[in-house]
Amino acid sequence: MVTLYEGAILALLAGGVFFGIVAAVGLLRLPDLYTRAHGASKTDTLGAGLSLAAAAAALGSGLPTVKVVLLLVFLFITNPTAAHAITRAAADQGIEPWTSEDGGDGE
Repeated sequence: MVTLYEGAILALLAGGVFFGIVAAVGLLRLPDLYTRAHGASKTDTLGAGLSLAAAAAALGSGLPTVKVVLLLVFLFITNPTAAHAITRAAADQGIEPWTSEDGGDGE
């Protein structure tokens, strides 16, 4: 029988896996760099955050949990910042966003 604590860990881990899969699908399905960066950075941050939260909860208290929490803080700071820097560099290079005139959605 699964305790409430173990169930919470499993729920966090399942959420992390779900958002990781959504990020992968977004990278494959979205049409240009800007939408891919947005989809990947949001869902990847959340997916990795939930997975790290599950790891921290599973480890209990102690130094390994502190390290996982520090990784979580580092991830929440660097992932959106990196996505912003990449899209800003793409805009500075003149890469145009995808529009409906570029084909595809029938509008």
